[in-house]
Amino acid sequence: MAQLVTIFGGSGFVGRYIARRMAKAGWRVRVAVRRPNEALFVRTYGAVGQVEPVFCNIRDDQSVADVMHGSTAVVNCVGVLAEVGKNTFDAVQSEGPERIARIAAEHKVARMVHVSAIGADIESDSDYARTKAEGEAGVLKHMPQAMILRPSIVFGPEDEFFNRFAGMARMGPVLPVVGAATEFQPVYVDDVAKAAVMGVTGDRPGVYELGGPVTMDFRGLMDLMLDVIRRRRLVLNIPFWAANLMAFGFDTLQFITAGLVRNGMITRDQVRNLRRDNVVAEDAKGFDDLGIEPVAMVSVLPEYLWRFRPSGQYDAIKESARNLRSS
Repeated sequence: MAQLVTIFGGSGFVGRYIARRMAKAGWRVRVAVRRPNEALFVRTYGAVGQVEPVFCNIRDDQSVADVMHGSTAVVNCVGVLAEVGKNTFDAVQSEGPERIARIAAEHKVARMVHVSAIGADIESDSDYARTKAEGEAGVLKHMPQAMILRPSIVFGPEDEFFNRFAGMARMGPVLPVVGAATEFQPVYVDDVAKAAVMGVTGDRPGVYELGGPVTMDFRGLMDLMLDVIRRRRLVLNIPFWAANLMAFGFDTLQFITAGLVRNGMITRDQVRNLRRDNVVAEDAKGFDDLGIEPVAMVSVLPEYLWRFRPSGQYDAIKESARNLRSS
């Protein structure tokens, strides 16, 4: 019988790519998610019965243990960018990974891969970065041979970064950003999946920081995105002090409405994160150590951002027609 991997958060942005690659490698894949009925699409990644979504709440020991049974390896992709209800940074990114690792050790699971983030720092004033570091420590406490992946901003067809700002660019002549000078090293989602698969199928212990071949500041990334979607917009930097005031208002509104009105704009914690560069450290292990050549943004962004162009899929046809008339 084929080996089994349990992927926590396996229907999410990064998790689905790992699930697909594991299925192609011949593994049985158990996708552990909170809403399995919304993850039925993962079944198409393999043969009938090879990939199955199952319910799991990583805040509960028994729930985690139930989906761990029979697994050769586990992958944790669960994380949150903003706190909502019981899904706090501490519960999801600190306690959750340690719970998974502890139960994996109890079940004698051979390997674990944990997806964290660049910037994880136990001393950080950002709850996001602090709990990411606590989650890593919890994993290594129980599974010292685990592989920990720290990607920079991850891009791909389902991302919440370029898609979000490309959508905003359709709304008006100004594109506001916070931290225009902050540097990032965007990494293609399938490259992260390749690294995770190597951790599942072989011994690759340690922390790997994953960044793409190009480093750009926030403004440069927006200029690149605008060039791809063929729109001219003014990229306006919002000072951190002003962003903090805005975020305080949005956070307060979410709090007084008990989460009925969610802060989908920007939180104070996100502002704190945007003050720091999000790039691979010079002495960190990364793609080179795994033998992976990361994909460049320019070769991928046009494949999914075309729908934000003024004429969508017909934009290239119109441009070709204009060139014919001018020749």
